[in-house]
Amino acid sequence: MKDKRLKSKARLIHIQQAIKSIQRFTKDLDKASFEKQELVHQAVLMQFIVIGEAINHVDDEILNRYAYPWYKVKSFRNFIAHEYFNLKLSAVWEIISQELEALSQIIDKMINIEFT
Repeated sequence: MKDKRLKSKARLIHIQQAIKSIQRFTKDLDKASFEKQELVHQAVLMQFIVIGEAINHVDDEILNRYAYPWYKVKSFRNFIAHEYFNLKLSAVWEIISQELEALSQIIDKMINIEFT
């Protein structure tokens, strides 16, 4: 059980780092700039894959204690990986600008409550 908790903590830290990377990559951009800069949106998409993959390895007991639509995080990872040809960069921007901060806050809360 202890090993499972340590693995979950490490994955939550990976998520936190990926979120910070996305925020750093997009800090001075607007939607149009984001869509035009291929390197930036490719880097951001990779970080979303990291987030989705990491959340798959967090213990469900921990996830279930927090009211958040975890299925969206997992589904978005799968969509990027398998349906990339249907991906709309404007939708990615909406996630960055409207949902990423809430995910960051819940991940921070989880780390502070579960592991300190």
